[in-house]
Amino acid sequence: MTQPYRFDKTHDVAAVRAAHGGLEPGVETGETVTVAGRLMLRREQGKLAFGTLQDATGRIQLFARSASSPRFEAFTKLSLGDWIGVTGQVITTRRGELSVSVDDWTMLAETKRPFPDKWHGISDTDMRYRQRYVDLWVTDEAREVFRVRSEVMRLTRRFLEGRGFVEVETPVLHPIPGGAAAKPFVTHHNALDEDLYLRIAPELYLKRLVVGGYEKVFELGRVFRNEGMGNRWNPEFTMLELYQAYADWNDMQSLTESLVEHLAREITGGTVVQWEGKDVDLAAPWRRATMSDLIEEATGARVDVRMDIDEVRKVCLEHGVTFDRNDGIGKLIYELYEKKVETDLWQPTFVLGYPKEVSPLSRDHREMPGEVERFEAVATGRELANAFSELTDPIDQRARFEEQAKAKEAGDEEAMSVDDDYIRALEYGLPPTGGMGLGIDRVVQLLTGTTTIKDVILFPTLRPERPSEREARPEQHD
Repeated sequence: MTQPYRFDKTHDVAAVRAAHGGLEPGVETGETVTVAGRLMLRREQGKLAFGTLQDATGRIQLFARSASSPRFEAFTKLSLGDWIGVTGQVITTRRGELSVSVDDWTMLAETKRPFPDKWHGISDTDMRYRQRYVDLWVTDEAREVFRVRSEVMRLTRRFLEGRGFVEVETPVLHPIPGGAAAKPFVTHHNALDEDLYLRIAPELYLKRLVVGGYEKVFELGRVFRNEGMGNRWNPEFTMLELYQAYADWNDMQSLTESLVEHLAREITGGTVVQWEGKDVDLAAPWRRATMSDLIEEATGARVDVRMDIDEVRKVCLEHGVTFDRNDGIGKLIYELYEKKVETDLWQPTFVLGYPKEVSPLSRDHREMPGEVERFEAVATGRELANAFSELTDPIDQRARFEEQAKAKEAGDEEAMSVDDDYIRALEYGLPPTGGMGLGIDRVVQLLTGTTTIKDVILFPTLRPERPSEREARPEQHD
C-alpha cells in the first residue's frame, strides 16, 4: 500500500467533541468529518468493529459495520499504533459513546513494531526515556508533564515581558567557560583551530548586555555541565537567567518568589503543591535564613567566616563532613551547608549569607565582611534559583578570577578562568545590577510532582544502548 504524501482532515478530536458533546444515545448527527491519528485500541463484535483513534487533542471511538464500511476486513486487521485517516458521520452508539462511523479510511503510516496499548503502557522506565516517541502516545501522565512544561515556558516569558524585560539569545559556544562553578564540555572549531566550550551559563554575556544599555534582559535556554547524572541532574538542562539594572538581591528575592508563585497559581490553581506525598506552599513571602543560622539549626554548632578556621574544621569533623586541608573557611562552611542542611529544606527558603570564597561573581555584603549578597532559593531539598547583587568592580572581579584560576591550576575542574573581555566590559561601567538564574526543569518537577529530572526532559541523556538491549528488527505487516 502506497503511503500518501499528505492528508486533508477537517477536524481534530477536540473539535468533534466540542461540537457534539452531550448527545443522547443512538443519535446520527448528519455531519461528516475527516479525522486522523493513531489507532490505539481495536475490538471486534460480530459484524461490528470498534477502534479508538487518538490525535494530539484527545481520543474518539471509531465504529465500523461490515455492511457499510469499506475494506471492513482490512480494518479489522489494522495494528495498534497504525496511523489512519477516517471519514464518516458523527454519531453516538446505543451506549451513548460519541463516535465516527467509518465511511472511508486511509492508511497513513504502518507501525512496523509492536505498539503498547494504552491500558498497560510502558513498565520499563529506561524504555520510556529512550523511546519517548512511544511513551507520549501510551502514557497520559507524560503528555501532561510536557504540556505543563510548555506552559511554564510561555507563562515565564509573559510574566517577564509584562515587567519590561527583553528576551535575547547569547552564544552557546564560549571561548572561555564562565558564569558558574562547573566542569564544561569542550569541542574544537576547525576553522579557528581553537577549543570552544558549551556554555555552563549565559551570565557573563547577559551582563555585557546590561553594560550595553539593556536595563532588563533575560534568556531561556539550554546550558551544559559535564557532571554526573541522576534524579536531580542532566548534563544539559534549561535555565532562565535574568538581569536588572539598578536592582539588588532584595529585588531578585521578590521577583523569584513572585514568579514561582505565579506559575503555581496558573498551572495548579493554587500555591500548595504535592511532592513525595508532602505539601509545599509556594506562596510569597518565602522564609529568609542565613547559611550560618541554618547550619546551627541542623548541627547545634555556630560557624561563620570570621571564626578561626580550625574551629570550623573541628565542626566539619564532628559531623562527618570531609574536606581538603587547602580549603578555605568559606568553602568549609559551604560544605557543611550542602551536606547537613540543603536536602532537609522542604518549604521554599532563601538561603542568605554565602561566603565570598565560593561566590566569585557576587558583590560584597554591605554589612557582613567575608560574605556576599547572594542567595539560593531551595525547596524540597533542591536548589531552584541562584541570585546575587552583581559584582560591578572590574579590579575586584579580576582579583577573584585570578583566585579561581589558581584553584583550577591546583586541580579544581569547576573553577573559573580569567575572562579579560568581560573585565574590559566592566571597565566601561556596569550599573548596580541584580541577577537571577532559575532551573526550569526543577520548577516543572515541583509543579508536576515528578521526582526525577528525566521525566521532565523529553530526551534525557542516557548511557549508550548496547546492541543486545535493542529488539530484533520486527517483521513488516503482510
